[in-house]
Amino acid sequence: MLEYNPQLYWPSAEDLPDSDDTPVDNQLQHLIPGLLEAILALVWANRTDWFFGADMGVYYHPDEPAIVPDGFLCLGVPRFIDEELRLSYLLWEERQMPILVLEVVSETYRGEYSRKKDKYAELGVLYYAVYSPRRRRKPPLEVYRLVDGIYLPMLGNPVWLPAIGLGIGREIGTYQGVTREWLYWYDESGQRFLTPEERILQEQQRREEAERRAQRLADQLRSLGIDPDLS
Repeated sequence: MLEYNPQLYWPSAEDLPDSDDTPVDNQLQHLIPGLLEAILALVWANRTDWFFGADMGVYYHPDEPAIVPDGFLCLGVPRFIDEELRLSYLLWEERQMPILVLEVVSETYRGEYSRKKDKYAELGVLYYAVYSPRRRRKPPLEVYRLVDGIYLPMLGNPVWLPAIGLGIGREIGTYQGVTREWLYWYDESGQRFLTPEERILQEQQRREEAERRAQRLADQLRSLGIDPDLS
């Protein structure tokens, strides 16, 4: 973990670029972290001590460029600073290293298994996940845990992350009308948490089933000569 000297001047987020001007080169690099954040907002709706960033700069030193993971999760920090939200994530202000970093591999590798991995290990990020949907001979999702400064692979799908209290894994599903393999959060038993769309559909189905039950009951009462509208 990096140490920061409070006597030195450390710039605020307003003083630093909030983007490295590198665009994401496919939709998955945007949608996959967005889905994880949306699910987390439901699972942890009553918690305010977490933050999930997507394609946001993480600054570890003012003289170094930000690292920009596709997604990262921090615990023990306010979810919202104020109505303006965060411009960037500054380690000398937040005082909490991301506990999980996610990289989604595009058509070409950009150091996800080498340079970036080494940098996250150097910073002390506990969990590092790499999702490469085009992989065929190896698992598309690899999750590592930092042990004595070295990332060791964690096996399984989903992979349980005890320091977070959630699992992360992959399976076929539908999000924003697209049916394909997505990344999801899971509980300790391996049960997948629903997406916002699935929750809306589930609630709609419950409502429709309740209406059908009410209609069947009304029909039964009428068959007995009882007017349900008068009861």
